Amino acid sequence: MTETSIPRVEQSLDEEETAPLAVNDDTDLETDDDTESDDAESDDAESDDTGASAGGRAKKATGEGDLFRQSEIAADYVEGLLDILDYDGDIDELVAGGRPVVEVVGARLQNLVGQRGATLEALQELTRLAVFRQTGTPSRLLLDVGGYRANRRKELAAVAKNAVEKVKEYGEPVRLEPMSAFERKCVHDVVNAMSGVESESEGVEPNRRIVVRPAD
Repeated sequence: MTETSIPRVEQSLDEEETAPLAVNDDTDLETDDDTESDDAESDDAESDDTGASAGGRAKKATGEGDLFRQSEIAADYVEGLLDILDYDGDIDELVAGGRPVVEVVGARLQNLVGQRGATLEALQELTRLAVFRQTGTPSRLLLDVGGYRANRRKELAAVAKNAVEKVKEYGEPVRLEPMSAFERKCVHDVVNAMSGVESESEGVEPNRRIVVRPAD
């Protein structure tokens, strides 16, 4: 039987380093799937695949060469998809922020992004699965198309700053609209870099959202 499942690694876009808030696994109110708590889980999964055994061997982190190999596998997979769909695009593979990255640039790529990036997220999961099937290691691969993620980060930074201003002005929590894991991660990064406020995620997908509140 062909293995078609992959341990899910939430896309914390670039899963950039953020100081995690307190996480309570017994509640629905916690830091987002894309904060460092999930980074730790994905790192543990990668380490288990590459290092420690029952015999007590030390875990080892995925090296940059391995990460670049993942990006190459992903780029080949994405290139095949573009050929099937008859889309033209330039594909770059690289390692950034300690994770493999594939960027697709070109015209007429909006259909690969979809509404609020939904199609892009699905393509990213498929691409991660392609990497997993070749390497046996869960991948934190980041896929971007047409610069969507970079543009969306800027928009979400403005949303986060506006929420912080309201919290500081009125002293009351601000609940944002439901967001994807990638979008929540972008907001957490901005809020966590500002003093006097903190952010948490509440609810379940697809209605999981961020709450910005005064810091305790």
